[in-house]
Amino acid sequence: MPSPLTPQDLAAIGAGTLEHYNQRADDFREGTRGHDVSQNIAALLAHIEGEPPFTILDFGCGPGRDLKTFTDLGHVALGLDGAERFAAMARAYSGCEVWQQDFLHLELPVRRFDGVFANAALFHVPTQELPRVLRELHATLKYGGVLMSSNPHGNDEEGWNRGRYGAYFTLETWRRHLTATGFVELDHYYRPAGLPREQQPWLASVWRKAGT
Repeated sequence: MPSPLTPQDLAAIGAGTLEHYNQRADDFREGTRGHDVSQNIAALLAHIEGEPPFTILDFGCGPGRDLKTFTDLGHVALGLDGAERFAAMARAYSGCEVWQQDFLHLELPVRRFDGVFANAALFHVPTQELPRVLRELHATLKYGGVLMSSNPHGNDEEGWNRGRYGAYFTLETWRRHLTATGFVELDHYYRPAGLPREQQPWLASVWRKAGT
């Protein structure tokens, strides 16, 4: 077992990862502008029960690409990102409210959202902090609400990768974390679609908060 991360370790992980994104915000926006995540957006919306429009938290919204998509589809979307430059970009691009919050220091309202869209975000949370963060996301969903997450998968490795901290789980490990939090699995798939597994770096999964 690795040694527990200290508060100083966690502060360095958060600051270093956010600095990486802030310094490369323009390049990141241009490099991801054309990424097609419509499969993930559709997976979230298809599993939310009730009548739209839905209230969606885009967790790790980056420059606001998907935030604007949700808004254009008629939903009430709100963004959250830890990087100051991303939060500013997302506000300007989408016209939505965007909260600048570090993933390790969240302040989320209780039972506010029908869905949480965490696309390429939660893998930045160190494993030892993941249960707490998942509980906070669980709490901010309404009963019956849906979490959609997409992360690069791996063999449970964790550490710095090209200037960013990440944890890369197997499906089995990811399932254990989510089910321990109280989520019920609705679906999972690997992306991009239609390719051999070794060419599908992304694991997407959809989960419901049980209860009424």
